[in-house]
Amino acid sequence: MNKIGKINVYSEIENLKTVLLHRPGNEIENLIPEYLGRLLFDDIPYLKVARIEHDNFAKILENNGAKVLYLEELVAEAIKEAGVKDIFLKDILKEGLTASDNSNSELTDELIKYLKTFNEKAMIDILMSGIRKKDIGMKEELEEDPFLMDPMPNLYFTRDPFAAIGCGISLNSMNTRTRKRETIFSKYIFKYHPEFIVNPIPHWYNRNEHSSLEGGDELILSKEVIAIGHSQRTSEEAIKRISKNIFLGKDEFNTILLFQIPKRRAYMHLDTVFTMIDYDKFTIHNSIEKELKVIAITFDKKNNDIIMKEEVDSLQGILVKYLKRDIKLINCGGGDRIISAREQWNDGSNSLAIAPGKVITYERNYVTNEILSKNNVEVIAIPSSELSRGRGGPRCMSMPLYREL
Repeated sequence: MNKIGKINVYSEIENLKTVLLHRPGNEIENLIPEYLGRLLFDDIPYLKVARIEHDNFAKILENNGAKVLYLEELVAEAIKEAGVKDIFLKDILKEGLTASDNSNSELTDELIKYLKTFNEKAMIDILMSGIRKKDIGMKEELEEDPFLMDPMPNLYFTRDPFAAIGCGISLNSMNTRTRKRETIFSKYIFKYHPEFIVNPIPHWYNRNEHSSLEGGDELILSKEVIAIGHSQRTSEEAIKRISKNIFLGKDEFNTILLFQIPKRRAYMHLDTVFTMIDYDKFTIHNSIEKELKVIAITFDKKNNDIIMKEEVDSLQGILVKYLKRDIKLINCGGGDRIISAREQWNDGSNSLAIAPGKVITYERNYVTNEILSKNNVEVIAIPSSELSRGRGGPRCMSMPLYREL
């Protein structure tokens, strides 16, 4: 059964039944070379083709039994009530406008008036796409920034702003200003959407926390074990905080493995170098193993606090210990220095399991895909010439909300 309004994620690999996506929109068209750095992009995807590729991704999910929900539609449904819409607009403008524009109450009022001329779905599309000065009749000087509110091109990576963990979510505190606004959409979905009001969702973390945490670093290995990457975008302090909150919740999680990975762009999140694809199989980018440190976090009920202990075994040995089964690590690109570097850059390690041993990957990572097939993994390879330009793979582009136990 496909559930809406309920979070149920105790695994990376069990049958995927409900998943959240965002179809790339005009925010991609508002990318220009001089702003790529601040918007966290390395290239500009061609929107027409990116949408064709994304629609194909969604269709494959549906054909394999998953109900696909869209971020933009859920937010629009959550803010239909006039009072909620007003609060939402003030929230997003406060965070989206520059400090100088924010202090201009006349500009804020004008933007709210402009946005309210659209229905909810169109309004959300505009907020995601960014607001240019010319949209409200202001002159755009050549040497000035044309945007009153930046576009949000990273939104099609729905994995990061929040993460479904067990019966609850971590509403994440994003590492960069560019992505912080993304979590406002999640906040309003879980606070005001009719489907989620019925059964309030526990929050293991909140977006107003000072320590950064992002969903690409959060992996659910079993009903008892979670892995969280201490990465370029997730801090150790955040991992400590969310660990304690999860242990105090009603789920059965008893161990969180902190994966300390290199802090660089190519390895921005744990799931760009390590994903689970079956009960006993993982893909991994081989170059991180020698730099990887794993710390096991458990809970001391007597002192009501966490305990952290560094593991001294190999990664394979650590996984065997905590998952209680033999484990096979499959190297992206077969471990070849050139092939693995190329395919990891194109998210060869970022597989999305839709069932045990059944994964969606990018077809461009053909070497890794062939290796997976030889290891009895069913591979559904999708076109990705444009989607991959955003530096995220199938796992990055999806947020599972419900997996069968």
